[in-house]
Amino acid sequence: MKCISVYTDNFEAFSDIFEQIVTTEFAENEERELEGITISHSGDVPEHYLERMSQKPEVVVMKDKSRGITILQHGQVFEILLPVLETAAN
Repeated sequence: MKCISVYTDNFEAFSDIFEQIVTTEFAENEERELEGITISHSGDVPEHYLERMSQKPEVVVMKDKSRGITILQHGQVFEILLPVLETAAN
């Protein structure tokens, strides 16, 4: 899964830009600013990261099951975990 970090604790502001974030292609470690909020590609995370983080009481877990997206909120950051689509080499 690739991880996009969104540095805000404002759920409404996050919600306003969420669709734009998930449809944007980010290069590895790329950082952008959108509507005054810093967003960065934080690389790939292993499956056990989601399991470990979801067990912490201070972490809120949200899911978009139709797209396989998981959102973790903790402190002043949202982490969007996106499935990595495997492409066949030609």
